[in-house]
Amino acid sequence: MILKKIKKVFKKEISYSLKDIYNGHHNITYRGVLCIKCPFDYITYQMIINQVKPDLIIEIGTNEGGSTLYLADLLEINGVGEIHSIDIEDKCPEVVKEHKRINLFFNGWENYDLDLAKGFKTVLVIEDSSHHYKNTLDAINKFAPLVTKDSYLIVEDGILSSMGWSKSFDGGPVRAIEVFIEKNKNFKIDNSWENFFGKDTTFNPKGFLKRI
Repeated sequence: MILKKIKKVFKKEISYSLKDIYNGHHNITYRGVLCIKCPFDYITYQMIINQVKPDLIIEIGTNEGGSTLYLADLLEINGVGEIHSIDIEDKCPEVVKEHKRINLFFNGWENYDLDLAKGFKTVLVIEDSSHHYKNTLDAINKFAPLVTKDSYLIVEDGILSSMGWSKSFDGGPVRAIEVFIEKNKNFKIDNSWENFFGKDTTFNPKGFLKRI
C-alpha cells in the first residue's frame, strides 16, 4: 500500500532551477568552512573515495578549504591517505591547517613538484582551479600521469557551459576535457557518476575521467 502511494506521488514531476542551485552552492559550508560544492557532487564524492580508497588526493584549487577538509575527513574514515591541496593564496582557517591529513601548497599548480606523489599506491586528482580552457588543459595534462589505474581525474565546473558562460572561459573545462580525452586513450568518461541522480545532475559534466 505504501509503495503504491509513493509511485502515485512520483507521477508528478518537480523541476528545479539550475540558477538557484548554482547560487546556493556558493554558500555551502562543511564544519563551518566555505565548501562551494554542488550538493549532488558532494554526495557522490564520498562514494568515489570509499570505492577507490586513495592514499593520495591532489586537489588543484583550495579556496577556503571546506572541500579539502571534507575530503580529508573521508580519508580519516578510511584510516589511510593524505590530501595535497594547491592554490595561489592562503585563505584557510586553522581547522583546515591543523588537520593531520592535509598538506597545503600556495605556489600554484605549475610549481607543484610531481615527485611529492612518489611512493603512493592509489592517486586521485581533482582539478578545480580557474576553469579557463588553457589553464584547465595544462593542469590536467600535468597531473594525469599521476592518476593510478581505476582511479579518477575529476575536472570540476564544466557546468559553466550549461550556464551559457563557456565563451568567457574560452570553452572552459568541457572543451579542455574533450581535447584531453581525444589524445589520452588511457582515460574514459565515466557517466555513471555524472548521471547518478538523473541526467546531468552534476556540476562536472564529462568531468569524471577514469584511468583504464
